[in-house]
Amino acid sequence: MTRGTLSFDANSGQASGEIVVNAKSGQSGNDSRDSKMHKEILETTRYPDVVFHPAQVEGNVSNSGPSDMKVRGTLSVHGADHEITALVHAELSSETWKGTAKFDVPYVEWGIKNPSNFFLKASKVVSIEADLAGSVQSR
Repeated sequence: MTRGTLSFDANSGQASGEIVVNAKSGQSGNDSRDSKMHKEILETTRYPDVVFHPAQVEGNVSNSGPSDMKVRGTLSVHGADHEITALVHAELSSETWKGTAKFDVPYVEWGIKNPSNFFLKASKVVSIEADLAGSVQSR
């Protein structure tokens, strides 16, 4: 994560904030594939950031220890906004938190170029798992 904040009301689940990730931070483990992905598919020079605006948190969030929840919101990627729901697992302490967010990106449906070619057949949906961490601030 490049930067971000997420606030939510524990009673209603209403959430707000903005989480910004550098689009070039995505890596598949293959440098050649990643270079093509950034240059031709994601066009990270033109669209350098992926931004998530949370709207709703579903599930119980503990003040400390593990929590599992769904976070619904808008993902802005490749110049367009898309509604997503991420499955989030977080470990909270009094001052810090860390966790993972998992969600699917149907990139072809969203208008992002399919990288398939004569030799490579790519799925039309990419499963994303993001590692997250931050500090806890009470209001």
